[in-house]
Amino acid sequence: MQTLYLFGFLVVFRLIFFFFFFSSTIRESGIIAKAWYLGLKFDMRLALIIMIPVALIAVVARDRLFGTGALRRINFWYFFIIYLLLTLFYVIDLGHYSYLGIRLEPSVTRFLASGERATNARMMWESYPVVWGLLGMVVLMTFIRFSYRSIYRRYAGKEGTPVRPWGYAGWVVLMVVLFGAGIYGNFAYFPLRWSQAMFTRDNAVTSLALNPVLHFAANFNLQADTFDEAATRKYYPYIAGYLGVEQPDAKTLKFSRSVPGDASKPKQNIIIVMMESVGASMTSMFGNPMQATPNLQQLADQGVLYENFYVPAMSTARTVFGVTTGLPDVVRVKTASRNPAIVDQRVVMDQFEGYEKYYLLGGNTNWANIRAVFTNNVEGLQIFEEGYFKAPKADVWGVADYDLITEADEIFKKAHDSKKPFVAFLQTADNHEPYTTTSGAGDFKKLTSREIDARQLKASGFVNIDQFNALRYLDYNIGHLMKLAKQSGYLDNTIFVFFGDHSARLDAYQFMPIPEFEMATYVTHVPCIVYNPRTLAPQRVQRAGSLLDVYPTVAGMVGMPYTNYTLGRDLTDTTGAAQRFAFIQYVRGGGTYMGAINGQYLYEVDSKTGHTGLYDLKADALKNVAQQNPGLARDMDNLTRGFYESARYLMFNNKK
Repeated sequence: MQTLYLFGFLVVFRLIFFFFFFSSTIRESGIIAKAWYLGLKFDMRLALIIMIPVALIAVVARDRLFGTGALRRINFWYFFIIYLLLTLFYVIDLGHYSYLGIRLEPSVTRFLASGERATNARMMWESYPVVWGLLGMVVLMTFIRFSYRSIYRRYAGKEGTPVRPWGYAGWVVLMVVLFGAGIYGNFAYFPLRWSQAMFTRDNAVTSLALNPVLHFAANFNLQADTFDEAATRKYYPYIAGYLGVEQPDAKTLKFSRSVPGDASKPKQNIIIVMMESVGASMTSMFGNPMQATPNLQQLADQGVLYENFYVPAMSTARTVFGVTTGLPDVVRVKTASRNPAIVDQRVVMDQFEGYEKYYLLGGNTNWANIRAVFTNNVEGLQIFEEGYFKAPKADVWGVADYDLITEADEIFKKAHDSKKPFVAFLQTADNHEPYTTTSGAGDFKKLTSREIDARQLKASGFVNIDQFNALRYLDYNIGHLMKLAKQSGYLDNTIFVFFGDHSARLDAYQFMPIPEFEMATYVTHVPCIVYNPRTLAPQRVQRAGSLLDVYPTVAGMVGMPYTNYTLGRDLTDTTGAAQRFAFIQYVRGGGTYMGAINGQYLYEVDSKTGHTGLYDLKADALKNVAQQNPGLARDMDNLTRGFYESARYLMFNNKK
């Protein structure tokens, strides 16, 4: 009975996940039923594993299991601790899935990093109903304790049934067989494995089929971050050719390229705006039905929109590291910015001679150790963070984006008036839970559920109306920045770069030209707009781009001489444009993938199994066409693995 009760407890959380968190484009009942079938088998496996200690005690104690006070206390406390830990784990898992759209994995320990615990705890406090959740857990644990004690006492009150030795031996054998069969979980030669849950490409279906506890345990044996020099050398010729390395040398692993200056280009200011949690599919420019970003749409119409622009991974810390260093953050457990052995890098931003250099953030740069990425690598950098701004903090992320931009304008105007060109990295934060919005100049109004089409909101992929309003607020603040730039006089003399740091977690949607939700690449596909009315004509660019390319691009636009030691390239350089790819990493169906993508093809490598696939995005984007295109598959395999190995190597070997 206790085994069945424990199994039922696990099933209840599966039901909660299915009815409140599950979102998929797959509607076939057979596929959903198969996911349930596999998930229930995983749940039974976990229940039986947990019951093994109790079963062993029962075998040893025989008819004394219910008659000894010590055994009774062991039973009660064991199950109390088990149910408490399971409840905590499942609640955290559901919160993790709500936030990132993937099951809990060992990399969650990055949120426990020293110096960041308080910030992350406050974010949870402001974003989730923590008090009600704790009260619910207390009520649940009270009910569970009463229930399993009642089950125990029910059987303890029954008279013992004498069992002969042979009968007892038979009972033990039967119990071992049943436990073994339940844990084995398959009517096949191999036992039930997590890979069976990945029978579709849909992440939600796979998440439904997995048991989060067993999935977490299966991924706990991650290796420490390092690099493989031999592998780097193996793929070096492909990467050197792709990057255009002058005089490539596989022996010394030379990646640097010298770019001469161009004195004919005006020394314009540069403002790079990183937009928190903005994926391409969320915006008006890519046809989202909710049309939440009219200001970005206007900038895209009047500037240069890169339609196939990607970030290497879904993580703000990884994005800040990547755009600053020109290297994709490929560390396995936490993030590169949190590793002291990695933060020392030779970066392009440091080479802007004669420029004021700014980093502006409404919160604190100790977050994810981002401060070290900037101060350790950019000489003369001025950081403006919480404590500097006159406006009060709005939430855990610091001052509101509206106030951040308002006070940033004062800094930009002062530099402009004193004839000092500047390069600034402005990081927004409010399009992130807890989704704090202000009235701005008094004219920003949040829409209510009565004012929008609920069906259209669902079709757009937005998880809820708060997420939708937060994106509207971010777009409002982009408009605010452009108004201030015009009023303060630096609009025409400034190159603006707007890009999303990654997509927010979205529900299923189908309005994009390719099924990027099913492919799970939507998390890395972000908008990128380069705007300057003085020098740039409106254009929509199809060739692939990456956030690694941002600083090489703006350096080229202002004619700044620099040496590029990284994996980024100038987006305006059309040499070999047809061969442009972006390196990306993403999670799908419980598996982690790395790949190379452009407007035509995606090539991916399963980081766990090594399985590969080539997909034609202009045909059937979900069909593996590697066998039909062996040459292309081979070239893209070399490029994908080359990017990965080169990034691993350079993170540790690109020191100043």
